[in-house]
Formats: sequence, C-alpha cells, structure tokens
Amino acid sequence: MNRPVYLVDDDEAVRRALGLLLSTVGIEATGFGDPQAFLAQVPKLAPGCLIVDIRMPVLSGLKLQEKLNEQGIDWPTIVISGHGDIEACRRAFRNGAVDFLSKPVDEQDLIDAIQKGQDALERMLDRRAEKAETLALLAALTPREHEVLDRIAAGFTTRQIAEGLGLSPRTVESHRAAIGAKLGTTSQAEMTRLWLEGRASP
Repeated sequence: MNRPVYLVDDDEAVRRALGLLLSTVGIEATGFGDPQAFLAQVPKLAPGCLIVDIRMPVLSGLKLQEKLNEQGIDWPTIVISGHGDIEACRRAFRNGAVDFLSKPVDEQDLIDAIQKGQDALERMLDRRAEKAETLALLAALTPREHEVLDRIAAGFTTRQIAEGLGLSPRTVESHRAAIGAKLGTTSQAEMTRLWLEGRASP
C-alpha cells in the first residue's frame, strides 16, 4: 500500500481513532476535517485512496464525491457512515465508491477496503500511463499518416486506401512503413488497437 490515504471527516475524534488504527498496520492517513479544505488541496495532492464520512455539515461525503467527479478526479473512495441507508449506499457506489462501511468501522473491513482501493488506483494509473504513451506515439504521425491509419484501422486494403486518398499504392505502402516505425509495430491488429486506444475515453 504505497499510495497516499486521505481521511475526510469533520469529527476530530473519529479522524484520530481511524488514523491510529491505520498506523498500527503501517498505513499513514492524512486527515482533513473540512471537505472544502480537502477540495482546495486536491490539485497539490498525489493520487490516493479516500476515506470519506457520509454526513458532514455544508458538504456531505456524497456531494464531495460528486464534486471530485466533476473535476475528473476518480480516486477510489471508501464511504463510512453511522447513518447509512440503502439509497445512500447506492449513490456512493454510483459515484465510484469501492466500499461502504458502517460505524463503528471494523478494522479488518477497513484494511481490506483500502487494499481494494489501492489495487483499483494502481490499475487506473497504469491505464492512464499506457494511454498517455499511446497518445504520444500517435501525435508523432503526420496528418496524411493519420488518414492512412484511419483506413488501416477500418480494414481497408492498400489499394482501397490509395484509391480513397488519390495516392499510388507505393506511396500508401511508404506511409504505412513510416506509421509502423513511429508506432513500433507493423501489425495491422496492433495498429488498430493503438488507434482505438487513442480514441477511447480517459
């Protein structure tokens, strides 16, 4: 568990108790008593796993989740509550929660939830790093190479691409070779995968 853990709860006693509990198993959590103060700090924070109380004045845990989602921040979140109900649980999961725990929080349940959140965060960061690498590769293509790649991904033959773009087959093959060199593959299937990944949602 090498990613940060952020604990957002307006109850200082709860923050202290959960922080102590986590420290006994080697997990250091940074506490925030005000969800708005946490939101203000988010741009400066490294991606991490959140533990959020559902009932807080001014800004509830569910509203905090929604505001984070609006900013494109989808860090794994564990929602805790002493007043949980089915609808609140559903909203929390719709907002991207990895778990919903009732107070008093069971130590092992919390540790398991944090592990689940950390695993989800690692997968998310790996996907984003892979996506960034793919976008960087695609950005190196010229406009004409992009046109050729679009047609390669659509399954067109060299002759069909040449006819569609008004080029000779030899020129298309030259563009295809350049695309392969820049993307690091001559496989049509792999080119298509990279093309699809480049167009997928973040």
